[in-house]
Amino acid sequence: MEPLTGYSEYYRHLIFDNSLTHPASFNSSARAVAPSWIEAWKGNMPIDEEHFISPPNSLRLSWIANTGGDWLAEVYAERWRGRELRLEGSLLSFWLRGGEAISADALPALHVHLSHERATLPLRLGRILGDLPAGVWIQARIPFSVFPPATGELDFSRIDRVVFSQSIDDGIPHTLLIDEIRVLPESAPAQPARLELPAQLDARGFDRHVDLTWGPANPGGVLYYLIYRSLDGAAFEPVGIQNPAIPFYSDFCGLPHGARWYRLAAVGFDYREQPVGLTAQASTRPFRDEELLDRVQDACFRYYWHGAHPLCGMARECIPGDEDLIALGASGFGILAVLSAVERGFVSRAAGLDRLERITAFLSKADRFHGAWPHFLDGRTGRAIPWFGKYDNGGDLVETAFLIQGLLAARQFFDRPERAERALHDRITGLWEEVEWDWYRGGPDPDFLYWHWSPGHGFHIDHPLIGWNETLIAYLLAIASPTHPVPAELFTSGWASSSPRAVEYRQNWGKTTHGDHYTNAHRYYGTELPVGVGSGGPLFFTHYSFMGFDPRGIRDRFTNYFKNNQAIARINHAYCAANPLGFEEYSADAWGLTASDDHSGYLAHEASPHSDNGTLSPTGALASFPYTPQESMRALKHFYYERGEQLWDFLGFRDAYNPTVGYVSPIFMGLNQAPICVMIENQRSGLLWRLFMANEEIRKALEGMGFVKDKT
Repeated sequence: MEPLTGYSEYYRHLIFDNSLTHPASFNSSARAVAPSWIEAWKGNMPIDEEHFISPPNSLRLSWIANTGGDWLAEVYAERWRGRELRLEGSLLSFWLRGGEAISADALPALHVHLSHERATLPLRLGRILGDLPAGVWIQARIPFSVFPPATGELDFSRIDRVVFSQSIDDGIPHTLLIDEIRVLPESAPAQPARLELPAQLDARGFDRHVDLTWGPANPGGVLYYLIYRSLDGAAFEPVGIQNPAIPFYSDFCGLPHGARWYRLAAVGFDYREQPVGLTAQASTRPFRDEELLDRVQDACFRYYWHGAHPLCGMARECIPGDEDLIALGASGFGILAVLSAVERGFVSRAAGLDRLERITAFLSKADRFHGAWPHFLDGRTGRAIPWFGKYDNGGDLVETAFLIQGLLAARQFFDRPERAERALHDRITGLWEEVEWDWYRGGPDPDFLYWHWSPGHGFHIDHPLIGWNETLIAYLLAIASPTHPVPAELFTSGWASSSPRAVEYRQNWGKTTHGDHYTNAHRYYGTELPVGVGSGGPLFFTHYSFMGFDPRGIRDRFTNYFKNNQAIARINHAYCAANPLGFEEYSADAWGLTASDDHSGYLAHEASPHSDNGTLSPTGALASFPYTPQESMRALKHFYYERGEQLWDFLGFRDAYNPTVGYVSPIFMGLNQAPICVMIENQRSGLLWRLFMANEEIRKALEGMGFVKDKT
């Protein structure tokens, strides 16, 4: 299966196809002014799982319009990092199905809202559709030119929500089902007589899910693939759809265990189905814990294999998202995931070597700034993308450190005498030695390393690296550098600094004096924390720098960092079990507060009320396997067995979910999938720790930093 490409085209037309959440769609709202009434769940529109155009659900709009009242229902275009809301087409298309016959006068009004705070005036749907019969799906195709004019010029490509509202006050209960809201061209693309369909369909069964893969096929003219499932090989039911550029689907079918049969149909822009004509069969069965761990690692690894950029082989920031937005740190983590996948036999050694050759060839030609790469690169050109603003157009030392951590482990893994492996070894060594770590202490205070440097703005961002957080690996590598090292003392004067600037820095983000001088020694939920701000911060602090760096059995003058990480994970687990803010589902089995997407954007969630909004991130608990193996396994089983229908997909667990507000993240994130795969591997075999620590430069650096064997 080739890396994904072209999947963004699907989202250039999409406002709504299905809801990830039930019993209501998070990407909607429903509200009424009495005496009118509208059905809602937590302020959202309910879904219907019995009737739909595209399975497995549609939106349900139920209302009573009374004199003096009002109601409003909104369907939002799903937003995520890297999705530019630029819809393509000249009309609004959606499907309606009346629960009963509805007269034209009683149908809702409709308007569209645009992301730049403009909107059309309401349009009476009945004047376009006429009377609506009961129990029949009707497609509405409304040219934008039909919408009543409003002040100012309207850019309909910027539609961010479609709004249904009260029309006449007839006092009668009505129900409409709504599905497949898209922006389409007024003249649909010419449909070929027959769509080019996949020539192969494969199914593979696991415990509660079946993975389908297909291909090859040219998805031209296909709106989506429709997946059918059967329990007897004869009667097939539609269970889901897939973006035509994505040749895989994970069907979380649950119990009972047994055989399942699958078929595909290609659905064109005219919504006509064309059966693929292939049938695949697989069976689910109970899995042992080790088998379940294999499947989780394999699925998360796929993000960096099938989800990688097809030209450079590196990791995208998120999927779905900008297809060409390459994340440096996520790519470093992805390299570690590839090594674990080769070791586990998910891919061959030759394939892993080929991927590393492609990655390092790209990196050798990509933009660098005194040896450091930027946070984001364009996967086509290797040019820097200043995603966070004009000052972010240069080197990012922390993302570079995450990348080098992965490359140094790969240098040890591909250690055979064959020419290709020796060439890769030498190229990685060259990339490592070209990073000018010492340049990045050139900011206002040379006692620190600095996160960013720009060729046009220098150290304008002025962000020193101050622990406790995820940046320890940058100090370790800077001290270890064979060509551009910084003094080992910088670890204490910078990372572990107790200077006024460092103390203020920690107080500002931690909202506390606990740990503001680096050491902490307070107890939280019965666990003493030697180092860390407050209760330790988000769990990724214990993951990102420790995916290659093995902290077991050693300590500096402050702490043993494995035990420190273990304390942070235990505090995080205990906080979720105690659930002081009363969020839904938090428990000893449902835990893991770390940085992830959430319903409001992106937040570094942690075990503290000031940074906890009810969002659980699977990577938080699962990447903590080395520290809390029993608690992490219980979380894995909860996410998979209890929440798998919403959270599990072909690329592993979705980024996050918040049951309190009814939210499930639509994306998989590059920074969060690999830590699951890699840290599970470190718990199982110590592979990535062993590889990274085998680099002689690392051993010498740790000695210089004052690390010794821990005798406790």
